[in-house]
Amino acid sequence: MRLRNIPGSREAIADNCWCIQETQKTKGTWNIIFGNTNPVHIEIGMGKGKFIMELARQNPQINYVGIEKYSSVLLRGLQKMEEEPLENIRFIRMDAENICDMFDKNEVDKIYLNFSDPWPKDRHAKRRLTSRQFFDRYHQILKQDGVVEFKTDNTDLFDFSLNEVSEAGWHLDQFTRDLHQDKQMNQGNVMTEYEERFSSIGNPIYKLIASR
Repeated sequence: MRLRNIPGSREAIADNCWCIQETQKTKGTWNIIFGNTNPVHIEIGMGKGKFIMELARQNPQINYVGIEKYSSVLLRGLQKMEEEPLENIRFIRMDAENICDMFDKNEVDKIYLNFSDPWPKDRHAKRRLTSRQFFDRYHQILKQDGVVEFKTDNTDLFDFSLNEVSEAGWHLDQFTRDLHQDKQMNQGNVMTEYEERFSSIGNPIYKLIASR
């Protein structure tokens, strides 16, 4: 279960040099923030940061932005950064609904969604990060050849997501219902904390890649 109420977590985040504040002007300025024109990849719902930090280590030529809604969870990622600083990564504590306020048109090259909240009630469908409403947001910030990569172990959410790709007018490039047994799609796969946990108890991992 996610930790959400560590006392002082918001204050610690506000004072951290690796964390961009939601009130900062970032839209259209990520090349200035990172000091280069490298591609920008973002993870929405980064949790404690294992996935995105490993990608940043492997790919110093790419800039990464981790987005997390819960302060106490994001704090864990910031603590890891204090132990092993990475110049090509920044974090934002924010609600993903406001993502278009932080990134400009054509400013993002790739979006990662990993083990997102399934929001199981039908009336909450538009809150799912793979809903057509969110695909519309991604359309506004992704470059024309940009992609969305999504992983989950939730069957209902994956089926919903497959349908939403087409309903949003996007193209389903690849998908698998057993990532770790799919040699092509599993090549170079970096596992999240949830992925390690779920796969260790025998849950198949689903993945899709979508583009415009």
